[in-house]
Amino acid sequence: MPEFGSPFSGLANDRKLTAEELIRAIRFTVASELEAIQLYMQLAESTDNQLAVEVLKDIADEERVHVGEFLRLLRELAPDEEKLYAEGAKEVEEKIEGMSRSTRARQSLSLAKTYKS
Repeated sequence: MPEFGSPFSGLANDRKLTAEELIRAIRFTVASELEAIQLYMQLAESTDNQLAVEVLKDIADEERVHVGEFLRLLRELAPDEEKLYAEGAKEVEEKIEGMSRSTRARQSLSLAKTYKS
């Protein structure tokens, strides 16, 4: 049987995970779930078999639920990271706001040109 990547590689079986190892393992599971979503969606988009498409998309949605569960657990285990996630979200919000202003300005200019004609 193939050996898949594991957050437990190299860990001794005779001890429990440390808090930091558990956090790393949870991050690994989030990445694994996201990879699974990508795989299932690629398969669904690569076939005309409607049953397979529906089942694969349903499974991908289940993996999205798992991502949410693991992220919630990660926020509990590593609460200090929440402010970093919030900082990243804020940076994106600022870019969205800037793009929205730019788009509105272009639309206004376009409308002004239309009414001049």
